[in-house]
Amino acid sequence: MSQVLFDIPGPKAARRHRILAVVTAAALVGIVGVVIWKLQSEGELAYAEWEPFFTPAYLELLLEGLLMTLLAGLLAISAAMVVGSLFGVAKLSSHWFIRWPAWLFVEFFRAVPLLMLIIFIWALQGYPLESLTPLVLGLVLYNGSVLAEILRAGINAVPAGQSEAAYALGMRKSQVMRIVLLPQAIKIMLPSIISQCIVALKDTSLGFYILAPGLTFAGRGIWREFKNYLQTGIVLAVIYIVLNLLLYLLGVWLQRRFGGESKVDLVGGIVQSQPGGGAAVPGPY
Repeated sequence: MSQVLFDIPGPKAARRHRILAVVTAAALVGIVGVVIWKLQSEGELAYAEWEPFFTPAYLELLLEGLLMTLLAGLLAISAAMVVGSLFGVAKLSSHWFIRWPAWLFVEFFRAVPLLMLIIFIWALQGYPLESLTPLVLGLVLYNGSVLAEILRAGINAVPAGQSEAAYALGMRKSQVMRIVLLPQAIKIMLPSIISQCIVALKDTSLGFYILAPGLTFAGRGIWREFKNYLQTGIVLAVIYIVLNLLLYLLGVWLQRRFGGESKVDLVGGIVQSQPGGGAAVPGPY
């Protein structure tokens, strides 16, 4: 029997919903019109304020900043995945001398504000100019600790019967983790991983505070010369929104490609996936 959260609207309710939709759309159009009128009256839409973004030299500067932002994001996300995997598995270790240091690492770097962490690493390195290293290290430590907690939660979300059956078959703990738990946990936590990758990409903008090369550093040079703070902010925001949308679409594709229901056959030692979940992985037997 199907379950619904609300009743299907009748003729009067449907008419009321259409009226509310029209009123809401008209209000939004009115708000946008007022904002445009205000910007026009303040001279913010004048060509002189937007001219840098039609000039090849400044477009090249923004392109270089975009490439450095993508490089910092790629390095940070890749390294954070490794750090998160190591410490996420370590937090589940049965050995206290592995579990407790991992717990301290994750909880400490999750609690420290990211900007303070980046500035602290920058200070330790002697305040280098135009260096990505403090930014990337800060992003790796923070996002790696968050991903470690996501991984731990994903593994714990796998039904306990899966690991119990694997142990009953004589598998070692490393085999249970690698063959049974991780393939299923990754599918469970894939949306959270993509979300954290988007957060890491946006946080590359914090490199502005330590003069690290990137989009915000390139924008800094433009607005200091032309004093067009609003226009530069809008352009940078649009670029970040497009990057995050592309990363989101990649996550949607990965979810459809690899997020199928997994089926674990412990008797045959085979981890299989339903259509859309990837190829079968042979087991140890």
